[in-house]
This record gives sequence, C-alpha cells and structure tokens, in this order.
Amino acid sequence: MSGQLKEVRNRIKSVQSMQQITKAMKMVSAAKLRRAQDAIIQMRPYAQKLQEMLSNIVSNSAGDTSMKLAAERPIEKVLFIVITSDRGLAGAFNANTIKLTKTTIAKKYAQQEKAGNITIWNIGKKGYEHFHKNKYKADATYKDLFLNLSFENVQQAAKAAMKGFEEKKFDVVEIVYSQFKNAATQQFVVERFLPIPKIEKKEGATQADFIYDPSKQSLIEELMPKILNTQLYKSVLDSNASEHGARMTAMDKASENANEILRTLIISYNRARQAAITTELTEIVSGAAALEG
Repeated sequence: MSGQLKEVRNRIKSVQSMQQITKAMKMVSAAKLRRAQDAIIQMRPYAQKLQEMLSNIVSNSAGDTSMKLAAERPIEKVLFIVITSDRGLAGAFNANTIKLTKTTIAKKYAQQEKAGNITIWNIGKKGYEHFHKNKYKADATYKDLFLNLSFENVQQAAKAAMKGFEEKKFDVVEIVYSQFKNAATQQFVVERFLPIPKIEKKEGATQADFIYDPSKQSLIEELMPKILNTQLYKSVLDSNASEHGARMTAMDKASENANEILRTLIISYNRARQAAITTELTEIVSGAAALEG
C-alpha cells in the first residue's frame, strides 16, 4: 500500500511540475503575442491597400509586356513559400499549414509534382524538417528567418522569388501561411504571389483609371517590387502572430488538462491513504483482541 501511495505522490509532483511549465509558456506567448498582434494590425491595412492598388494597375494594363511580374504563362514550375514556426507546442498550427500545402499541391499541381517541378522555400524550421524528411524539394535558405525577423530579411526572400519568376525558374509562386484573427482563431490560406493576380471585373462596375506621374513605366518598376516585398512581410507577420496565439491557447488547454489530472490523482491518493489507515486500524484492533483472548 505504501508503494502505491508513493507512486501516486510522484505522479502528482510530475503533473504539478508540468503545469508550472505550461503556465510559464502561456505567459511568455501572451507577451510575445501582444507585440506580434500590434505589428500585424498596424501593417495589414497598409499592405492590403497597396496590394489592391497593384492588382488594379495590372488589371488595367492587360497585354503590357513591360509588366514582367504580371506575365501569365503555362504552369510548369511552381514555387511554394511555406511559413511555419521554429518551435512546436503550438497545437495544430504547423500541421495545418503543412497539410494545406500538400492538399494544394495534390489538387492544383499534381502534374507538376509528378514531373518533380515543385519547389518549397521554408520560412520556419518545422516546415523545412517535415518537407525535407518527406523527400520534397525543400530549400533551407530562409528557414531561420524568424531568428532575426525584419523587413530587410524578408525582402531578400521576396526579391529572390521575383528574380526566379523573371528568369522563368518558376511560373507560379504561392504563399502558404496562417492569417491571424485572434488568439484562438487562425485562418490557413494559400495566396498567389506571382504572377500578380488581376482583379475580376464585375459587370457594370466602374473601371479604375489612374493618372501616372512620373511615367507609368518608371512607377511600375519602382512600386511593384516594393509592394510585393510588403505583401510577403505581411504574410510573415500574420503567421508570427498566429503562432504565438496558437501556442498560448495550446498551453492554456494543457494547464486546464493538468488541473483535471491533478484532481483525479488527488482523489486516488486520498482513497489509497484512507484504505491504508483503515487497514492499519483493523490490524491494531485485531491485535488487541488477540491479546485479550
């Protein structure tokens, strides 16, 4: 009986230690989430307006051969920029991003995958580890980007993707990431990065008409790369905030589960202790009765 009590005590101590860790991780993630949330909330309206403006320009310039980054061609080679995290313990955050990537490849680019023309650039170690292990054409160049997250570092990845598209190394570039909604909600999406998507014209809708000053050509050459850099940076910030929200939620649930386990273990411990006391009292009474007899 004493051995059983000792085992339950050890389990209670283990769960309490684990609960301290999950509570600490929740607090750390909450602090990081506040900063990450502020960054994406400030960035998102600016990035969305720039993207809308760029899509309008592209839509109104159909057939303009100077717009290399909007050139649509037969899809033979595809690049995925997959944004995950460096660490786990964030619930299904990384698994959902990876699953969406693989589902998109299977549904939209099965022929390209069969031909070995799918390339994956990973931002975040978890994505790289998975795709490398599963024999995908995974590139590790940008996997450590979260170690020093800045616009300049993200810009390097965006520029490399643009250069690869212009040199026809890739015919399509897709970004897979998680849009931050709130701490408990993330939306996993695939966004077209290149060629620059056009806005579908609705029947009867007014067509945007821009007056360019300086020339349209010089503006496009200057603006396009900057807007695309901003688009990728926005996606990275979204994913960063989503990661911290997912981890905070996961650690909160883990702490709650630890409470439930502790409650069950304490009840088991008390029952075992009561049984031990009852057994000891019975032995004492039996011994006294034997002496009297």
